[in-house]
Amino acid sequence: MIEDKNLLSEFAYKFCSIIEKHTKYAVVSGFFVISSGRSRGTEDIDIIIEKMTPQKFKALHEELIKNNFSCLQSNNYIEIYEYLKDNLSVRYILNNNLIPNMELKFSKDLLDEYQLETRKKEKNTGTDIFFSSIECNLAFKEELLKSKKDLEDAKFLRIIYEKKINEKEINKIKEMIRRFRL
Repeated sequence: MIEDKNLLSEFAYKFCSIIEKHTKYAVVSGFFVISSGRSRGTEDIDIIIEKMTPQKFKALHEELIKNNFSCLQSNNYIEIYEYLKDNLSVRYILNNNLIPNMELKFSKDLLDEYQLETRKKEKNTGTDIFFSSIECNLAFKEELLKSKKDLEDAKFLRIIYEKKINEKEINKIKEMIRRFRL
């Protein structure tokens, strides 16, 4: 498990700077908490991107390959695209290092689209990448994921971002989670 925030941040920034040239994205879940200052490890970074045509995905995939990323599922962009189209995730690694890796998935429903619409670059993270909103992170961790680690992450976020949190927005997203995921 990687605990070096700088290594994760560099990896995420390099990947996201390529993605941003091709489509809208949002990094979701644990890396936001780590970037916000919580000390915990992770092996992957989760990212949602807009659905795209096979041709657009080919251009994205080729640029990732040129920048020393590779996909663990396949080298063939059509096969990778099929995984994504079927609402499965794929993992990209850098320089053949299995850790950290980027778990990439297409937006699959209105909830994912909402995360892309409300994404933000949060100054407190010290990174220049788009994350799903604080409220989305809290709603997912408290309403859907609910593991001990996720609930501890949510508690941490509530302390760090206490003055920025919009409870009405969290409740709206929790309702969306119940409608689309539960």
